[in-house]
Amino acid sequence: MHIPISVISERNRVFRQRVEVSGLESVYADVPKAVGGDGSAPDPHDYFDIALGTCKAITVQMYAKRKEWPLEGIVVTVQRDDSQERKGLYRLDVHLTLLGIDDPEQRARLEEISHRCPIQRLMTEATVEITTRLV
Repeated sequence: MHIPISVISERNRVFRQRVEVSGLESVYADVPKAVGGDGSAPDPHDYFDIALGTCKAITVQMYAKRKEWPLEGIVVTVQRDDSQERKGLYRLDVHLTLLGIDDPEQRARLEEISHRCPIQRLMTEATVEITTRLV
């Protein structure tokens, strides 16, 4: 089991939430002003998209490091199209910018490796079971 994540409502804010993970700095979530929030932090959909982008970046970096390839950095841009989310379709368009890698074969391999990040697999291949209980 992993350390639990706690989400705590901020009393002075309508929908702003403080997210705590033991031993780490707190992060925050909110909703846009258009739906009644302050728009002061990423919303839950943003965190979903962030999870994919950061996982792809880390996966690519780890692979390049192991291969001793000259990757100097990576920029992952995730663009969401949630226009059909209510119909069960949530599209994420991901662009990778590889810094320091000019070899076409290495670039292609790193793109391929990015598809193997654990979060993409979780989002596309796993069955996620959620149990919610009142305490």
